[in-house]
Amino acid sequence: MKISAQWNYPTDIRLGRGRIEELAKICRELTMTNPLLVTDRGLVSLAITRTAREILRDGGLEHQIFAEVDPNPTERNVEAGLKVFREGRHDGVVALGGGSAMDLGKCLAFMGGQSQPLWHFALGGDGWKDADPSGIHPIVALPTTAGTGAEVGYACVITNLETRVKTPIFHPRLMPSVVICDPELTVGMPRTITAGTGLDAFSHCLEAYCSPLYHPMAKGIALEGMRLIKEFLPRAYRDPVDLEARINMMSASIMGAVAREKGLGAIHAVSHPINALFNTHHGTTNAVLMPMVLAFNRKAIDKKIDRLASYLGLSGGFDGFCDFITGFRETLGISQNLTELGVPADQIDVLVPLVLSDPAAATNPVRLTEENVGDLLRSCF
Repeated sequence: MKISAQWNYPTDIRLGRGRIEELAKICRELTMTNPLLVTDRGLVSLAITRTAREILRDGGLEHQIFAEVDPNPTERNVEAGLKVFREGRHDGVVALGGGSAMDLGKCLAFMGGQSQPLWHFALGGDGWKDADPSGIHPIVALPTTAGTGAEVGYACVITNLETRVKTPIFHPRLMPSVVICDPELTVGMPRTITAGTGLDAFSHCLEAYCSPLYHPMAKGIALEGMRLIKEFLPRAYRDPVDLEARINMMSASIMGAVAREKGLGAIHAVSHPINALFNTHHGTTNAVLMPMVLAFNRKAIDKKIDRLASYLGLSGGFDGFCDFITGFRETLGISQNLTELGVPADQIDVLVPLVLSDPAAATNPVRLTEENVGDLLRSCF
């Protein structure tokens, strides 16, 4: 077999309790004097946001806050944020929050000095080559959830309001310059978000592990990421202030993001349009879909899942792993199907072409077709 591959790995990551105290110093090292702090509406009034602002002020940094971030960010959020970014003459972004704040913050730092329209830089084309490098501003990421891995990604996902499609915007410099993973920032997460984001990280690792693409490093990272989540997500869910569990989940989140360079699959290909059309939580939707997609892909991944089950200390091979997933979801309060999640079953015909056109569909272990995607969707209700 002729092997050909191209691999990229992430950025400067500062992991540990209390490391948010380094924020102002890091901003200055990146030549920021007036960053825009991008967060979401739910975090604006919380102590972690006040702490971040105090650290910036104490460090002599002017800044402004922007929090018009929808759960699935849209170009409307981008337009509003760019107005604030440009009028405030900001020279960088501090992104504080979950995947939504990360994606929007990264997008504002990138688009702040660009003349081309947003969709010109959509993943899959060569538009990123037209970006003005001098118009790309530095980014510091402070994740408050452990799941999306957006803090170590080269893309930001923005929902196109006209097409209702979640569209990744790509540029190599969308990768944050520095990531501060402080587990104390995650202790205030609601249990539902802890579960949904944690299972999002698991879905990244699982789909990357099952992807047919060649990437043994990502495959190994995916294995250990799933082991960490199996051990530490239930602890973080039960006890919000278990900092050992929190820091291990932050590590697993990054591992899932790194592993997904190997490819994703039908879990994400189905989840993305459902998120865009019905505004469901991405990680929770992935968790709902996991058992159905495993069954759908079984003929192509049976032996891989047998090895995975053994690594995770599970008996029963493929069936034992599926039983574990079903029980794992139940203990974390996840809906059992899309009906319970509130997705209408009469939209299957609308979803099928959106699933087939999603970038994640290309690396599913079983080739997706109009017929089998319809069958898969029906099994999810």
